[in-house]
Amino acid sequence: MKASPNTSLLDYLKTRRSTPAFQMCEPGPSKPELEEILRLAIRVPDHGKIAPWRFIVYRGERRAELSAELLKMALENKPDLSAEMIEVERTRLTRAPVVIAVISTAAPHVKVPEWEQVMSAGAVCLNLLMAANAHGYVSNWLTEWYAFDGRALELLGVRDGEKLAGFIHIGSTEFPVTERPRPELAEVVSWDGGDL
Repeated sequence: MKASPNTSLLDYLKTRRSTPAFQMCEPGPSKPELEEILRLAIRVPDHGKIAPWRFIVYRGERRAELSAELLKMALENKPDLSAEMIEVERTRLTRAPVVIAVISTAAPHVKVPEWEQVMSAGAVCLNLLMAANAHGYVSNWLTEWYAFDGRALELLGVRDGEKLAGFIHIGSTEFPVTERPRPELAEVVSWDGGDL
């Protein structure tokens, strides 16, 4: 028997939208809210029940400390950064009240292909966005240069053999949420099996 449609979920999915991190402000979620957001986030497809991901939650002053270190690395990589880009680097992890690193721990497994493990980490990222929205916060899934830089990853607590699936920025906003262009279905869908 088919379940009744969840109209509130359908309405949400029709308008789901990321908010740029630089448009975020306080308040962010409290620790109990974050724990609930994380509990919801891990309810994803996970072949083999191996949980091939983990989280690091950056809050408070630690975000500014890490951003200062990332700025140093950015200047070592590009000493001629403009003043504007220096400010961008200085605020990498302070734009939102909370930033959660989703770390893929995907590795060879006797039954579960590594690619499926990686996709499970991606599903966790999307669930984090939606769980934050369900709690009344805006969110954004970002990767930047420091998600692919070995020294930066070590600074951020990512271990050898792990990869960064994304940084989920969570907070509030005073900006209106606007729509962006989406692909037309005809551009991304092919039908195989005749007319329905």
